Amino acid sequence: MLVIQCPFCGPRPELEFAHGGEAHIARPSDPASVTIEEWGAFLYLRKNTRGVHAERWRHVRGCGRFFNALRDTTTDQFIATYKAGEAPPASATGGAV
Repeated sequence: MLVIQCPFCGPRPELEFAHGGEAHIARPSDPASVTIEEWGAFLYLRKNTRGVHAERWRHVRGCGRFFNALRDTTTDQFIATYKAGEAPPASATGGAV
């Protein structure tokens, strides 16, 4: 079983978590001023990269909080987890992401 490190609760089994998509997606500050294409891109276009990817997760069956994780999509290994609103740890990414 895959174990995910919740930054609030510690290590827990993956069954307690829900994937929330790509992390660090900023909502437009004035949604009424963006074009239909820009709004569509915000809602639907994601990187879906191969390799290390920043993702948002929620500890649904635990503390209920959202957090971010760096996960290698080719191996399904979690490299690091960190609280929402924080920058990814540079030591875990080698400065990339």
